[in-house]
Amino acid sequence: MGSGIRPARARLRDVVPAADLSGVGTPVPVGTGHSRVDITPTGPTQGDTAQRLVHTLRAHRPAFRTYVTGGAAVLVDFKADVVHRLPYAFGLTALASLVLLFLMTGSLLVPVKALVMNTVSLGATFGMLVWVFQQGHLAGPLGFTSPGAIETWVPVLVFAFAFGVSMDYEVFLLSRIKELYDGGAANADAVRLGLQRSGRIITSAALLLVIVFLGFAAARTVGIKQMGFALATAIVVDATLVRCLLVPATMTLLGDLNWWAPGPLRRLHARVGLREEPARREPAPVP
Repeated sequence: MGSGIRPARARLRDVVPAADLSGVGTPVPVGTGHSRVDITPTGPTQGDTAQRLVHTLRAHRPAFRTYVTGGAAVLVDFKADVVHRLPYAFGLTALASLVLLFLMTGSLLVPVKALVMNTVSLGATFGMLVWVFQQGHLAGPLGFTSPGAIETWVPVLVFAFAFGVSMDYEVFLLSRIKELYDGGAANADAVRLGLQRSGRIITSAALLLVIVFLGFAAARTVGIKQMGFALATAIVVDATLVRCLLVPATMTLLGDLNWWAPGPLRRLHARVGLREEPARREPAPVP
């Protein structure tokens, strides 16, 4: 196999742009009948150039069997696996959220609105994550050196945790608004009073979580720092801009349309909808 590596190394210069290649090592025997060749890309070891080099090497394999390994190759494979399974995760999460919020509110528009607002919150979070860590802004104050990329596992975990917390706050707010609306309050009054009654709970819970995740953001490991910063940002954006401004404003503008649903779905909700049990009064003690 060693004799075949030499011409393969020569062909490597023909298929890989010189600007992408920093160096090619000499073959090193690894076990019986195998050799390892270290190929160094220009730029970060897991940057765009390194990932492009992985695709090039796999697309132009020599006649003998080869394996492309290393940090960039693992990153490329992990990203491909995530992209392949991501639509299923998004679909299942969205469907579960729509069904559960419909069972709670009996509305078709409120669950859709909740998904849109959560998307806004996640979009702002990922934008800040790229701006700070991938582009290197705030590297000095936060005490890190930008690797030029985001750890691949970070967006997956941030999506799972941030979406769950955002939906939790949505349920806090909607449950109070729905309770007031069912009690006879006008939609605008229900939104206003529901925000007043749940705002302190949401703010307190968000503050506790932000403190916890800022502790992760103080870690020395860049991946943990990215996750903590992103989750803290997601909670701040969701608990302030989204939950206290965008959601009440949208529900006030929509008015009674918030609670609209087609006839068959209204009948379905009447049979299987989730409702809070009325408070029971304990009998007065007998003297």
